[in-house]
Amino acid sequence: MKSKQFIPALFLLTVLLLPSAVLASNNLPDFVNLAKSTGQAVVNINTVKTVEVSSPNIPDLFRFHGQNSPFEDFFKQFNERFKGNSPKHKQKQGSLGSGFLISKDGYIVTNNHVIASADEIHVKLHDNGKDYPAKIVGRDKEADLALIKIKTDKDLPHLDFGDSDNSQVGEWVLAIGNPFGLGHTVTKGIISAKGRIIGAGPFDDFIQTDASINPGNSGGPLINMNGQVIGINTAIIASGQGIGFAIPSNMAKNVIEQLKSGKKVHRGWLGVTIQNVDENTAKALKMEKPAGALVNSVNEGDPADKGGMKVGDVIIKVDGEKVADTNALLRKIAILTPGTKAEITVWRKGREKDLTITLGERGDKGLVAENNLPNAPAKDESIDKLGIAVRPVTRDTEAKALGMKKPHGLIIVGVKDDSVAQDAGLRPGDVILEANQKSVDSVDSLKSIVNSASSKRGLLLLMRRQGHNSFLTIEIK
Repeated sequence: MKSKQFIPALFLLTVLLLPSAVLASNNLPDFVNLAKSTGQAVVNINTVKTVEVSSPNIPDLFRFHGQNSPFEDFFKQFNERFKGNSPKHKQKQGSLGSGFLISKDGYIVTNNHVIASADEIHVKLHDNGKDYPAKIVGRDKEADLALIKIKTDKDLPHLDFGDSDNSQVGEWVLAIGNPFGLGHTVTKGIISAKGRIIGAGPFDDFIQTDASINPGNSGGPLINMNGQVIGINTAIIASGQGIGFAIPSNMAKNVIEQLKSGKKVHRGWLGVTIQNVDENTAKALKMEKPAGALVNSVNEGDPADKGGMKVGDVIIKVDGEKVADTNALLRKIAILTPGTKAEITVWRKGREKDLTITLGERGDKGLVAENNLPNAPAKDESIDKLGIAVRPVTRDTEAKALGMKKPHGLIIVGVKDDSVAQDAGLRPGDVILEANQKSVDSVDSLKSIVNSASSKRGLLLLMRRQGHNSFLTIEIK
């Protein structure tokens, strides 16, 4: 009797569930037309470069089985004696990548690492499979972008850039490329995250996607449902699955426009070194929450110096837009043209201050190398509350070795075990330049600031280590 009642109930449940399952299936996007309309503009890129290789080691040419083979020992000794004289020969290496057309006259966007050091670049179009030689128009190592061009006697299909800032996590995307040499492979997925920093360069701001990306996809487009390119597929996590990264289109557009006009890529420059604001530092600076980029040095004569920026300022806005951290500041300044007057808001001693700074041009800036410090006859004194021994930097030679123009601050000559200083990461050779945003050139001045520091705010130190300035906040117990 019970089973007779159960069967109709089960049947009713099945009927109720079916329509929703069918509805969900019908709501999935159709990628067929999107793949057809955009795929014609995606190309395969083959490169050839010549490299020098050494002749293989003699033991590598043979496989010895068992242990202590007399022949194996002989060949090892022979190789060790003569390996320095092994001849080198040139060999051609090929590699595969992807790209996409951005104009009807043959301009193609790809990654710089796809075509770097290439002696020959060949492009294969999707419609006819024919190879075309390509030339490099321009490339930008820092953004890992390149622009190449082919010549044809017909108009070519091409893709337009979309607005990557408007793309959202969870949005459907399509990736087209040449993974493992499998030409014109289409994969789909969603945007998994935005603003990813993976250590690829100074302007990391990657779009993360679970659309399948593999070696050979580099340089191919990440396409939204409107058929627009919102990213350039660039990197993967080798040990991961469904974790790929694309350069946002809004970053790429600025670079590509400059390359297309035959110009070197120009980026704005402030002339400061910066670090992120952590929770303890935010408290010490009387900020409501950690945000912005803390200035730990200002290069004399550079734009920031001329515009009135000071060590200890926290850059919180650029042209009215909030700055989340150091990476955000680097990107915001880099997309501005040198010579631009940037309106920069800083947090200085508990209040906001607006500065107008005319940007310079970013270039290779030399860094001070670590040096062995000369001995200086000076008395060491202890700061018991911190657990350190310090002495003033008094000699020009010592200041020069520390990367400073003139003697300044207190050098740490000892750190006590299990002290607050050791817990905070201080070590001998560090120089304390400021404490709670006040200069310290004598042991007494540091002692006075330490003794008056509150446990609520902590002690904010401006340090110099291996030629670089940085801020460090120590909790006072």
